[in-house]
Amino acid sequence: MDQLPVFLNLKGMSVLLVGDGEAAEAKRRLIEGAGGFITDDPDAARIAFIAADASPADIAVLHAQGLLVNVVDRPDLCDFTVPAIVDRSPVIVAVGTGGASATLAKALRERLEALLPATLGDLARSIRAARDRVTDARPTSSGRRRFWDRLLAPGAPLDPLQDVPGAPARIDAALALSDAPESERHEIVVASDDPDDLTLRQLRLLSRADTIICADVAAAIIDRSRRDAVRLPDESGGVRPGLTVIVRRSS
Repeated sequence: MDQLPVFLNLKGMSVLLVGDGEAAEAKRRLIEGAGGFITDDPDAARIAFIAADASPADIAVLHAQGLLVNVVDRPDLCDFTVPAIVDRSPVIVAVGTGGASATLAKALRERLEALLPATLGDLARSIRAARDRVTDARPTSSGRRRFWDRLLAPGAPLDPLQDVPGAPARIDAALALSDAPESERHEIVVASDDPDDLTLRQLRLLSRADTIICADVAAAIIDRSRRDAVRLPDESGGVRPGLTVIVRRSS
């Protein structure tokens, strides 16, 4: 991972904007759309967008004032880059290329725009509104994870790639069902060390697994699993609750 993607809360924050013209106006819309305030005072700002000619010495001055800086069309001078954005607030999907190609990021954004329903934000708000009810009914983190995994799976009642009318009622109906902590095991066999060779089924299992059992499998493969999944080298620990995925390398 060349860069760490983060989502920055700009609401009420002062942001330095330097420059004019179309590039500066685009940054202005972006900042104000996220709730930030434009300033020309570096001492009042925490981050800066530069839509003008700038030298490394200019950026060093801003760094000395404690600012993180984005310079339009100069990724070599940037502390952060601005991704292409799919806005389904509160769901935001950001596509970045580390400054390699804004056109590539735009092309990917356009594909994602076509995939993600316009109602995705409504679904997210329904999930947020149900969090306390779900916590009361499923008091353990593993129980809540299983609950949401089942509801958000492909073809499930809250499939996020489909329009989901009546999401609150669907959540309540799922809460009324039993949630016995079942143990589930699956084995996947990988043919190469390239994660792009994983099937969609294999990717889904890795992304849902509570426990990953693997030995002699490339780290790039295991990195496609949940980051908080337990990773074990063998099955000596016995049967574990939740979903266990055994990953083997084909001989």
